[in-house]
Amino acid sequence: MSLIQLAALLLLGAIWGASYIFIRIAVEPLGPLFLMFARVLLSGLILVGYARLRHVSLNIRGHWRQFLLLGFLGSALPFSLIGWAELTVTASMAAILMSTTPLFTTFVAAIGLGERLTAAKLLGALLGIIGVTITVGGAEMELTPDVIAATLALLTATLSYACGGVFAKRAFTGLNNLSMSCGQLLAASFVLAPLSMLDPPSHSIPEAAVWAVVALVVVCTAFAYQLYYYLLIHAGPINALTVTLLVPVFGVVWGALLLGERISPGMLAGLVIVLCSVGLVTEMISPRKRNLRRAQPA
Repeated sequence: MSLIQLAALLLLGAIWGASYIFIRIAVEPLGPLFLMFARVLLSGLILVGYARLRHVSLNIRGHWRQFLLLGFLGSALPFSLIGWAELTVTASMAAILMSTTPLFTTFVAAIGLGERLTAAKLLGALLGIIGVTITVGGAEMELTPDVIAATLALLTATLSYACGGVFAKRAFTGLNNLSMSCGQLLAASFVLAPLSMLDPPSHSIPEAAVWAVVALVVVCTAFAYQLYYYLLIHAGPINALTVTLLVPVFGVVWGALLLGERISPGMLAGLVIVLCSVGLVTEMISPRKRNLRRAQPA
């Protein structure tokens, strides 16, 4: 990985880690459904404008049925669940729990794509369950039904991301990255449009919430999608996937610095265990690979 690619990876981790902060700021005055509708619609329109500026052809109309399902699984449902959960839990806790996405992806891919489950992946899944339990139990908040419901919502969001990723791999071939991004976001806005009208903002929106929405739309979605695809193409999927290890770390740091959230020792312990589990599941940590490297001639 080149120095530029490493910088892009760190920047993407910082941006996606900050997204939980912006959601936390904006979700209460706007409501989770309206906030996420604004996020996907405006981000999709920005990317459509970017595609036209670059004269990139978008092939969306011919795949609208697939995009509706992808938009629901990959954006509308998980975004809404994250927003709803952050009405209860801290941004730091949300970032840690959402880092379990690769765990769910591993099992969904095993079912949907026939990928092999190794002992390291199963151990990683077990560690992930332990890490989530320690994170929730170690957080300095009362374990109320609302907290439990928010935790389940975040874990359901990770499962939805996993299903969306596997579906995209099976259902789409030959589309460029901008078509995928635009199609997914605009389809998600179509799904969320009627739901967002059920609970629109009923009072004036604070300036901080407005800027949080701008940052969430422009930086954390439209720009971040293209940064991620840059890494995917130029650094490869394995290197791009390491961003999953950086997002919760930045989420915790931003939560402490910008929102004054207190990070308990239990949450830090849970974070370390979750990161180890993700490393095993994604094979970033692999004893077999390490042994193979040792066996290679110098």
